Amino acid sequence: MEHLYLSDLDLTLLRSDVRIGDFTREVWNGCVHRGVRLSVATARSYTGVMKLLGGLDLREPMILLDGVMVAAPDGRILHLSAIDRELGDAIIDLAQRETGLLPLLVGLESDDTERFVYPKRRNRYQEELLKTFHNDRRLLDADPLRAMERNLKIVYLDTEEVTAALQQALKEAFGDAIEVKRSKDPYIDCYFLTVLHKEGDKAHALMRLEELEGVDREYTTVFGDSHNDLGLFAMAGRKIAVANAIEELKKRADIVLPWSNDEEGVARFLNEEVLDGEKRVG
Repeated sequence: MEHLYLSDLDLTLLRSDVRIGDFTREVWNGCVHRGVRLSVATARSYTGVMKLLGGLDLREPMILLDGVMVAAPDGRILHLSAIDRELGDAIIDLAQRETGLLPLLVGLESDDTERFVYPKRRNRYQEELLKTFHNDRRLLDADPLRAMERNLKIVYLDTEEVTAALQQALKEAFGDAIEVKRSKDPYIDCYFLTVLHKEGDKAHALMRLEELEGVDREYTTVFGDSHNDLGLFAMAGRKIAVANAIEELKKRADIVLPWSNDEEGVARFLNEEVLDGEKRVG
């Protein structure tokens, strides 16, 4: 049976400047042209992924938004796990009572258009994040901020202490009805707390992708670097951590690469395993 290779993006396949390296592009496309199945599993949206991965030959379904969505390269949604409006509003209300924070919402309109909704009253971390979406037509501000019909991610940005307290409050209030992830942002000096559908994680999405691809778990290889890749590592047949990965992920890896994301470690591995080292990098 053919293997399926699946890579996280930020600080794994992407360099720290949030770009695809030339060697990675060459190796990726060389693998695909040989019939190898390659895809990505990322916290980013479809639109964001397509902007970042220009020049890559994308043919397989992708895991997006931390596992909330599985989508084809042409944008067709193949699987979706969204928080409904009632639960979304309950989450927003509880967080505001407990911490005074309002979130950024990532959701879908009725025609499947991506929408990022943010509050008029924002903290400095939200302001910094929004600078990266300059002139993005997906952005809307709202006052009052209420949940959408299909909420893909409910995202809070603040200090380690505030997000830890909020995570505890959300789990006590909603238990297993939601998935809550918290991690340090690699680009902004703050913590992200992301609330997802209870099955909106990379582990559940990987199971869906394996079904779509007709691949048994033992033939799935994943690459990652951080906390949101733990689900991938729990469900995949072979787990590979880049050299810059967190220690918790390295401990669960079958292979820890000697190369970091900035050394294009994923591409180096694929070059050796799939292309027999025919391409060289300095």
